[in-house]
Amino acid sequence: MFLRRIAVAFPHSRRFLSTNRNLDIASAISELNKEMESVFGEPPLNGPATSISNDITAEEYQFSPQKASETAIGLTHVGSTGEAQMVDVSPKESSNRTAIASCKVILGKKVFDLVLANQVTKGDVLSVAKVAGISGAKQTSSIIPLCHNITLSHVRVDLTLNPKDCSVEIEGEAASTGKTGVEMEAMTAVTVAGLTVYDMCKAASKDIQITDVRLERKTGGKSGDWFRKE
Repeated sequence: MFLRRIAVAFPHSRRFLSTNRNLDIASAISELNKEMESVFGEPPLNGPATSISNDITAEEYQFSPQKASETAIGLTHVGSTGEAQMVDVSPKESSNRTAIASCKVILGKKVFDLVLANQVTKGDVLSVAKVAGISGAKQTSSIIPLCHNITLSHVRVDLTLNPKDCSVEIEGEAASTGKTGVEMEAMTAVTVAGLTVYDMCKAASKDIQITDVRLERKTGGKSGDWFRKE
């Protein structure tokens, strides 16, 4: 009885382990990446060979929780598992807080002249929008789901006609003494005022635009004062 010895020769390109002990981890992974590419035609999509650069060292490849936490962006309304949450502000200290926001309503020449002459069918556009903005600020927590229901000490909404671009410029201010800011209240005030201007004037034109809703500045709280730099 004869036994036939079968010799299986693997091509050099199928060598997965290197005998050179001087290779570091990064070099070994780089070599493995090349071998896998020769077998499958392209590097693995989610494998370790594609997750690091070929020119980094083993020490640089080690995971650093501190660096990860430094680069992570904190979203306070997102929980640890990604669910929406309302921020617990009970540990915070109360402070005087203010916020000023603004927006612009572009009317067009025809509607602008009607508002200026107070000839809009529904009535005094600027006065109604002013009251609507103040009311909107007080209802912010009912409109924005994760906002806290806070007590406002002051709300101001000013509307100014600008003949240069036939627009209404709106500025809103909210103030409170508490544990959370009033940025959303100020922004809601100007947004509701702008929507009210649109509603009052939509019969004359559907081309009205509400633009540039933004926070201008805020004071108080742990983050301190902030203002928009033009």
